Amino acid sequence: MKSANRSYTMPAEWTEHERTFISWPIQDSMCYPDEYDAVCGGYAGLIEAIAEFEPVTVIANPEDAERVQARFANAWITVLAIPHNDAWLRDNGPTFVVGADGSLAGINWTFNAWGGKYAPWDLDDRVAPRILGHLGVGRIDVPLVMEGGSIHVDGEGTLLTTEECLLNPNRNPEKSREEIAETLANTLDIDSIIWLKRGLSGDETDGHVDNVACFAAPGKVILQVCDDPADGNYAITQENLEILRQAVDAKGRKLEIVPIQQPPLTTYGDKRLTLSYLNFYFVNGGIILPVFGGAAAETDRLAEETLSRVFPDRRIRTVDGMAVIREGGNVHCTTQQMPRANRA
Repeated sequence: MKSANRSYTMPAEWTEHERTFISWPIQDSMCYPDEYDAVCGGYAGLIEAIAEFEPVTVIANPEDAERVQARFANAWITVLAIPHNDAWLRDNGPTFVVGADGSLAGINWTFNAWGGKYAPWDLDDRVAPRILGHLGVGRIDVPLVMEGGSIHVDGEGTLLTTEECLLNPNRNPEKSREEIAETLANTLDIDSIIWLKRGLSGDETDGHVDNVACFAAPGKVILQVCDDPADGNYAITQENLEILRQAVDAKGRKLEIVPIQQPPLTTYGDKRLTLSYLNFYFVNGGIILPVFGGAAAETDRLAEETLSRVFPDRRIRTVDGMAVIREGGNVHCTTQQMPRANRA
């Protein structure tokens, strides 16, 4: 997987951020458009929580920009008018990378709305170039259908993903596993990929890893687990647990695995909601953790306790995880970190 052509590295999410980017919801693209006001309230609460730690740039459609800016009094919250179809910036925004000289660039992947599920997506596919153009940051076009929620990195050469998503024929049917791995290796400076099998039951993204597992540090992975054999997530999470137990990272280390118990099964209508504590987001000095309340009160408490133990130097800031989950994602899905780097 080694190549002499690597120029940039994707930093781990816990490295210092210059700011966070997030998109504002679009009513016409929502699964439940009648809940638009409630979803906007959830986004506003999340944005305000992030702004307790670092600046936030909110991507809004031009016709919404003034109204969205008026919602926020915090000077760390600014609005950037960029047309978009949907609000999941983790997946259609740029992936920021840093050069050996400390310079910043952004990866412009191809976006096809999670395998062509939600048309139109033409504006979303142009969001990353527009953000990078606004910032004056170098753009690296990579002809690979890829969403940011489908990968996690440790910053030391190891990438975590799922076969269900990256090898799904609705993404890059003409590319082999080896070709996809080579592209990721050379684009993000990766020496080893740990392939989990599947993501959570009911996940519309075809198994994004950011609902299942993430690095807490090099050599340490947090995994959401299910202990009920009657639950569809039991076999999924047990299989992924065994893969992690057998894996080594790019430095040859066996992994320390930190389990987090999944929230109770929750449905909306006849649809299982993809509730995950792993959809948290690192911010400078803290973690934004979705919690779900009600029947999940005890697992909420355990998740916050676990993250406080794993990250004793970070403040765990909880937000209402039910506010946007009916639309298919949560905190991590909505956000994209811009690492602090030398932009001169």
